[in-house]
Amino acid sequence: MSRVTTRTPDLWHHYGRARATRDRAVPGTFYWRWSQDAGPGSEILGELTGRCVGDLGAGAAQHAAHLAVHHQPVRVIAVDASPAQHAMATDLYAHLAPGLQIVQSDVVPHLHAMTRAYDVLYSVFGALDFTDPHVVLPAAAAGLKPGGRLVYSTLAHYLNGTPAQPEAIAADIPARTPEGEATTMRRWVLQEHVWIELLDAAGFINVTVDVLPAATGGQRTADTLLVSAYRPS
Repeated sequence: MSRVTTRTPDLWHHYGRARATRDRAVPGTFYWRWSQDAGPGSEILGELTGRCVGDLGAGAAQHAAHLAVHHQPVRVIAVDASPAQHAMATDLYAHLAPGLQIVQSDVVPHLHAMTRAYDVLYSVFGALDFTDPHVVLPAAAAGLKPGGRLVYSTLAHYLNGTPAQPEAIAADIPARTPEGEATTMRRWVLQEHVWIELLDAAGFINVTVDVLPAATGGQRTADTLLVSAYRPS
């Protein structure tokens, strides 16, 4: 009997492709805001010299490349499940190895395989937006060393202005297959108190949530939640 297998389409195939074609430089800046043009930067992560840092849902690894070049960590590991994003990141920044390591993997199994390996984990509208928080937050706690820190930016509301969810549920948002066909993917857009409750349940302490207002107006702009938490020492 033959077995029929189906391959999950890479819904990140198109994301960032135009930028990767025209701009191959290591970014000189690091922003948390949705607009990527203002506000606090990498200083939010604290001193990174000699530390092991993980980017969860790194995309084409621009943020990770910036940290590897400008902040002297012992290693930045850029993790993304998308084959297309991994290929772009490798094409752009493979030359930064061994300071930058580019890994194609779902973040949850990666974090469980890297128990107590990371000093700092971060995500800029990355895997923490697109992975069930009941699963990814405990995995992040497992991947951090005692006293390690998790920082991430996420949408404060939906891009159409709809308020964030008052409980930990996902919404289906528009996406495209590699062939350009319309489909959807799940995204968690949650209110501040929901993130705080989820982080507390995952064992994190000293949780803070700051709201970064959109720097510009117009369609598809959004306020940003900047979330920070620590694994207990």
